[in-house]
Amino acid sequence: MHLELGNIFINDVQFGSQTKVENKTLYVNKEELITLISEDEHLKSVDVELAKPGESIRITPVKDVIEPRVKVAGSGGIFPGVLTKVDTVGAGRTHVLKGAAVVTTGKVVGFQEGIIDMTGTGAEYTPFSKLNNVVLICQPVDDIKPHDHERALRMAGLKAAEYFGKAGKDIEPDEVLSFETLPLLKSIEKYPKLPKVAYVQMLQSQGLLHDTYVYGVDAKQTLPTLIKPTELMDGAIISGNCVSACDKNTTYHHLNNPIVQDLFKQHGKEINFVGVIITNENVFLADKQRSSNWTADLAEYLGVEGVVVSQEGFGNPDTDLIMNCKKIEEKGIKTVIVTDEYAGRNGASQSLADADPKADAVVTGGNANEVIKLPPMEKIIGDLSIVNTIAGGFDGSVQKDGSLVVELQTITGATNELGFNKLTAKGF
Repeated sequence: MHLELGNIFINDVQFGSQTKVENKTLYVNKEELITLISEDEHLKSVDVELAKPGESIRITPVKDVIEPRVKVAGSGGIFPGVLTKVDTVGAGRTHVLKGAAVVTTGKVVGFQEGIIDMTGTGAEYTPFSKLNNVVLICQPVDDIKPHDHERALRMAGLKAAEYFGKAGKDIEPDEVLSFETLPLLKSIEKYPKLPKVAYVQMLQSQGLLHDTYVYGVDAKQTLPTLIKPTELMDGAIISGNCVSACDKNTTYHHLNNPIVQDLFKQHGKEINFVGVIITNENVFLADKQRSSNWTADLAEYLGVEGVVVSQEGFGNPDTDLIMNCKKIEEKGIKTVIVTDEYAGRNGASQSLADADPKADAVVTGGNANEVIKLPPMEKIIGDLSIVNTIAGGFDGSVQKDGSLVVELQTITGATNELGFNKLTAKGF
C-alpha cells in the first residue's frame, strides 16, 4: 500500500469572499462556513474566528483540533465511515493544508477540555499555537444531552476540515512525501536482516465522553486488530473524547502521529516497520485482560522483535498500558512505552497508577501536575470562566487581571503521549 501526502504550506489565514488557497494563504468565506455548520439541528448558533501564531488570543474550552485534508487519488475519502463511505483508505494521494487547522470550542462539553494560547508562556507548551487556526464557536441548543453535544462539535470540526481540504484539491503541493506499507511476507523478504518492529496504539475508549472512532465505529466496541499506518494519515481514526487536554489525542494528532512518522523514517534503514496494532482502553478488568491478551498475541503472530506502545489518558488506562507491556515482554519482545506523568505538583508522587518491573523502557511526555502561570490575553475566544472548573484548573485559577494559574493539564497537547510536544525527562 503506497500513500503520497502532498503538503500545501499555509502561512496565513484570512476571511474572504471565496474559500480558496492562494499564495500560501487560506481564505475563508465565513458566511458559507457558518451555513454549512449550522445545518446541525443540535446547534443553536455558530460563529467563526481566526487565531494566528503570535496573536494575543486565548482559546478555551478546546474540544478538538483537525487538520484539513482531501483525497485526490485512491479509494475512499477523508474520515471514512463518518463523512464518507466506509472504504479502506491509506493509499493513493492526499493533499494536506499544512500549517492550518480547525479548532472547535463553545459551551464546555466535558470538564476535561483545554486551552490554546497563541502567544506567551502557554503557547510554548502546545503545538497548536504555531498553526493558523480557524476557530468554530458552536453553542448547543438548550437542554442538549452531553453525547449529542459532543457529536455535534465533533461533526462540526470534521465537516469544516473537509470543506477547507477541498480548497487544496487542485493546488500543486509544495512537497510530496511517500509512505509504503508492504504485505508482511514481502516486507520480511525485502528487509530480511532488519529487526521487525510494530507500533501498538492504545485508543481511549472508556465511555462517558471518552471515546475514539475507527472507520466510524466506537473503539470500545472493537477488539485489537491490525491497521496499516497510512490509514491513520487518511483519517481512519478520529478523536471523540474529552479526556484531559494535556494528553488528549486530538484528530490532528491521529493524522500526524509522530511515532508512525519516526518509525517510517527508520524503515528500511535501521528497522523493518511492519505495521500498527490498535487496541482499546476499557473500564472493566475482564475487558482489559481480553484486549491485552489479544494485543500480545498479535505482536507474537507478526514475529516482531520490538514494539512501541503509546497510551492516551491516565489513571485507569495505566493498567491497560502496563498489561500490554508486561504481556508483550513475556512473549520475548522488547517493549518501549510512551506515556506522561501525574506525579503531583512537586513531582514526588508515583507517576503512574500501575507499574511492573518489565516496564523498564519508558518515554515520558512530562508531568501534567506542574503548575504554571499564563499571562492575560487581549482576546478570548470561547469562555474563560470555565478554567476554574476544567481538569487542571481550580477555584481561583482565573486571576483578576485575566492571567491564569493552572496545571499543565489544562493546556491542549502539553504532555501528549505520542510525543507530539516538547516535554520529557531523562532517567539516570
